[in-house]
Amino acid sequence: MSQITVTAFKWVPPFAQGLVRDLRVRWALEEAGLPYEQKLLGPGENNSPEHRAVQPFGQVPVYQEGDLTLFESGAILVHIARKSPVLMPADDAGRMRVIQWMFAALNSVEPHVSNFTAIDLFYPDEEWAKLRRPSAEKFARGRLEGLSNALGTRDYLENDFTVADLLMTTILRNLRHTRVVADFPNLAALQARCEARPAFTRALNAQMANFEKYAPRPEGKATT
Repeated sequence: MSQITVTAFKWVPPFAQGLVRDLRVRWALEEAGLPYEQKLLGPGENNSPEHRAVQPFGQVPVYQEGDLTLFESGAILVHIARKSPVLMPADDAGRMRVIQWMFAALNSVEPHVSNFTAIDLFYPDEEWAKLRRPSAEKFARGRLEGLSNALGTRDYLENDFTVADLLMTTILRNLRHTRVVADFPNLAALQARCEARPAFTRALNAQMANFEKYAPRPEGKATT
């Protein structure tokens, strides 16, 4: 098997730590039992011509495996999940239901969660943000209500844990500074259930270790 490399940031501000989307890829690789190396970007390196050549928008993660290079976490997760019975069923119908939920996570849930959280994390003192926040929260709650109703009393989005639950959990984590998820007990239980998985702990620890290692020091310099 070709060596897998995941591109991530050396450091991000505390409000984003544990939320950067390379966590999704690390978690999926841990669940699949696939070893990987990491390529870490320092400040500004995400906008270098080298990185833009593999990630047009200057974001992370980037996934490299032999001759294959992928960007966009959803596409990367589908690729990894196809390698693992833990992450995706073997039958075609089961796989498509999981992919359906992945599209729902990325298209129906995440944009509204992101709109809401961006107000709190990036623009909390802006007057326009204060006016926009109630409606942004309402939209986010509306999508979570739909998700909660669909999940019902099941433990997972499909019969067993899949990459769709992994992806949805990383989206719900963006609301950790609020009590919004807690207001939907079955979603809170889903998130807790998924975060209790050993693979999640290993992935989170791997991401956080970089942020600790490269955290700016009082003199304004990062460790090397």
